[in-house]
Amino acid sequence: MEESRGQQAGGSILKNKKVLENYRLGKTIGKGSFSKVKIAEHILTGHEVAIKVLKRSKIEIMNMEEKVEREIRVAKMLVHPHIVRVYEVIETESEIYIVMEYLKFGELFEYISNKGSLEEDEARQYFQQIISGIEYCHKNMVVHRDLKPENLLLSSIGYLKIIDFGLSNVMREGQFLQTCCGSPNYVAPEIIAGNQYAGPEVDVWSCGVILYGLLCGRLPFYEPNLAMLYVNIKGGIYTLPKGISSGARDLIVRMLEVDPIKRITISDIRRHPWFQAHLPTCLAAPPPDMVELASKIDDEILQVVSMGFDRNQLVDSLSRLEQNEATVVYYLLVDNQFQESGGHI
Repeated sequence: MEESRGQQAGGSILKNKKVLENYRLGKTIGKGSFSKVKIAEHILTGHEVAIKVLKRSKIEIMNMEEKVEREIRVAKMLVHPHIVRVYEVIETESEIYIVMEYLKFGELFEYISNKGSLEEDEARQYFQQIISGIEYCHKNMVVHRDLKPENLLLSSIGYLKIIDFGLSNVMREGQFLQTCCGSPNYVAPEIIAGNQYAGPEVDVWSCGVILYGLLCGRLPFYEPNLAMLYVNIKGGIYTLPKGISSGARDLIVRMLEVDPIKRITISDIRRHPWFQAHLPTCLAAPPPDMVELASKIDDEILQVVSMGFDRNQLVDSLSRLEQNEATVVYYLLVDNQFQESGGHI
């Protein structure tokens, strides 16, 4: 009996090894209800990646097929410096492997927990990046719906990326969303009330909660009792510490506006004086769309990758946002160079 189990395990390992032949799997760094995340090494480049392993059997039992399909579709279509990159998705009959950037500095949540409240300049630096990434999502008709510091990972100190699009959805012109989702402390009052919503306004609310947390080292809405928490959120009941500047105070108040019609928009956040202060040139303009970003090809890295792959095919794949062995190598080299420079190229 023991030998039989060993043979079964060995067969599974060989199968996974063949499926992930371009990667050397390492330790598990995270676990979910139907998935786990493992660190791995891309053998050809030697760079680290994170591989999210999803079990189809567990997905089916939990009736999460639609959620997983949407997460994969959205994650693959979004290409932005402040959104985690998905390099490729490998599917078998029993598993789905999502190969993505490995951001070794961990969650923004852990950073805030260890450091406490941030100085305004540092908080603004992170906030500007979040808004840039979310503006790009909205431009491409995607609403995140689960923004929180746990879903913001640091690729280096001072540089973050948005992750986890499991609760995201694609917006359609003239249609409203009504799914009640998100993390209780960050969810917008209209969602709690069960009202329909367009999409962007709920992400703005969550960004307001995050900005408050960055500046205050705690959340504006925090109650052990869930019912009381929701009462405070729906009533917009919170306090702002005296040490916060008038500019930051004004922006938070306008983002945590209970009435979604009166709530500040992403465009107005961009024009706000507090947001504009020390705004990096790379974030000053609204984000380009996916086609524009895909057309920006690094010639030096392209030349390196072309030593092992057909150059014309690679350029064509990049322009079409296709994923294959060559594009994985290209983007791994791009992202590694980006991270080594601290996010400044």
